Amino acid sequence: MVDFLTADGSPVLRVPLAEWLPEAGRVGLLELTPRKCLERTGLPALVADLGVLLEGGEGDASTGQTEADRESGARPDIARYADLALWHSWVRGLGTLVWFVFFLVLPMLGHGNRWTMLIATTGLFLVPGADLVLRIFQRTRTHGDALLAGADVIVPSPESGAGATRRFLDTAVLHVLPEDLVLTDTVGAERWLPLRRNHGVTRLVRLVEPSSGAVLGVEFRDGQNAARALLPWRWWFAGPAGPENWSRFVKASGLPVSDEKVRHSRDADGWWKNHTMAADARWLAPVDPKRAREKTSWHSSVLGGGEAIVVPILSLIPLLGLGSDQPVARVAGVLAALTILAELVPVVAHRLTSRLRLDRRAEGEAA
Repeated sequence: MVDFLTADGSPVLRVPLAEWLPEAGRVGLLELTPRKCLERTGLPALVADLGVLLEGGEGDASTGQTEADRESGARPDIARYADLALWHSWVRGLGTLVWFVFFLVLPMLGHGNRWTMLIATTGLFLVPGADLVLRIFQRTRTHGDALLAGADVIVPSPESGAGATRRFLDTAVLHVLPEDLVLTDTVGAERWLPLRRNHGVTRLVRLVEPSSGAVLGVEFRDGQNAARALLPWRWWFAGPAGPENWSRFVKASGLPVSDEKVRHSRDADGWWKNHTMAADARWLAPVDPKRAREKTSWHSSVLGGGEAIVVPILSLIPLLGLGSDQPVARVAGVLAALTILAELVPVVAHRLTSRLRLDRRAEGEAA
């Protein structure tokens, strides 16, 4: 954490470093000392421009945690974001409360009637309904994002037989903007790195195997010579279009390029294992299908828990109303059916799309 204080020590603003660090969760914990966190975020330059005195607090040199971090439960290797709209949480919470009151509380107190089941079912429908509306909004916003307009687009060009998946080829991409590099990994996680500023990417370093001279990967290094990202060469620039893509990337970024010889693991697909940015290379290469499905699943990666199982089970009782001769019960049954569909259809669609297309080897790729 970085606290902005007044002259008398009163707090004005607290900045969680992990949320200002683009590679949070990708760089090794041993590298995330408080000072290195600060340098990577660019905060020292900011406070210098503001004319503010920067003082270091007591911290754990092995994890980068300050006393304030430990008290708040923050972890410097994990960025914490509030990506979901506030209304989404309120609607889901309201729906859960309505279901609980009208399905359980009122009937237990002897106040249940034919309308309580309908109201409870309506409340339960709000839970997946809010998710559905939010996902539609997010997809529209993502597909209509103008921030990347005009960027030079560099897509992977894996070498023949590297085993690239369709998910990797469809999703992983590098956008070059006048002042930023934007990396999108295999599961769609996006990371922005500033260009040419001291805390941003200032040069490219190709890592070369000493004996064969083969290029293993490309490091994006900042003004402090710290690696900010790591692209595995085999899956990005070793294919038929690789040389052209590399030339376009170097020209678009305007960054100087140098080569360095490095030792590496004997595993051809895991040479980065001992690299500071090993986690980065793993996600910027084809990912294990099971892991990829988990990271791209709405319930696993966003909501968590077993909602996709619990909500359909809770909908089974009102679903019986479909066979009732009471109009209110039938409406409740229809809502219950819609609730089940809203929960299960996205899950099934995601699983089928992943297994039948995205997690299969791309055409012409050998396992």
